[in-house]
Amino acid sequence: MSTPNTSHGQHDAESWSPATSLDDDGVVKPPKPNPLKRLGPYLGALFILIWGLAPFYWMVITAFRDDAFTFSQNPLPSHFTLDNFKTALGTSTGNNFLAAIGNSVFISLATTLLAIVFGVLAAYALARIDFRGKFVVTGVILAASMFPGVALLTPLFQLFSDMGWIGTYRALIIPNISFALPLTIYTLTSFFNDLPWELEEAARVDGASRATAFRKIILPLAAPAIFTTAILAFIQTWNEYMLASQLANRDSEPVTVAIARFAGDNPYTPPHAAIMAAGALVTVPLVIMVLVFQRRIVSGLTSGGLKS
Repeated sequence: MSTPNTSHGQHDAESWSPATSLDDDGVVKPPKPNPLKRLGPYLGALFILIWGLAPFYWMVITAFRDDAFTFSQNPLPSHFTLDNFKTALGTSTGNNFLAAIGNSVFISLATTLLAIVFGVLAAYALARIDFRGKFVVTGVILAASMFPGVALLTPLFQLFSDMGWIGTYRALIIPNISFALPLTIYTLTSFFNDLPWELEEAARVDGASRATAFRKIILPLAAPAIFTTAILAFIQTWNEYMLASQLANRDSEPVTVAIARFAGDNPYTPPHAAIMAAGALVTVPLVIMVLVFQRRIVSGLTSGGLKS
């Protein structure tokens, strides 16, 4: 008489633990999810949100707070006033904040436009055209993006001094292009690589030249990525300070330099509240722009996931 096989029952008994529950039919129920695991991602996102927005929030409430209470530790808005914005926008103390905003807008737009034009052409060539030394060019662009800007400051200052460019827009736009161009090329190269080749080949078969196919087929498809890259290049140029602080003068300085040398009524006391007001005026438009175009930005960053 054979002995009953009890290995399956022994395995079930060994795998069962007090934390495992059974339903009415004797089937093992899945363990209940831990609520803390569900809250973990939300708590992490909340922490990152507070970490990123807390300085911005403090800057805004200080900008609207009376100058006598600048160093108040009250986290809520108090002692409301608009005098700080009047001081920031006024010219009585030697500040010319509105002119600096105009300089930043012009420098950022010019840099973004040129970086996009050259970046689109370079990215298309790297993604679609096979030529000798292609990987060397890619490596040089990568090396340029990794080069520290502070190492370029002295050579650029000497070069532009010899050329008489110090204090001109050229001295600010050209170096900024060298910083924005690698970002533009790498973002768009990834997108162009993931576009289906069949779309361009179909246009070539129909008699379109490479330039026509690029203009009528590739560029419309690349519009989200180009728009995203333009926003990132604009923000990068808008926030640049180091080179501008040495290569600009009072007539061509951007807002980052203007805020750094803000002067108040008392030459021995920095106008902290007015500086906060100026910082809010510079930062709020960028935040609004990112919030308004966040869908396009995300679409541009993820659109390169299209596979042929």
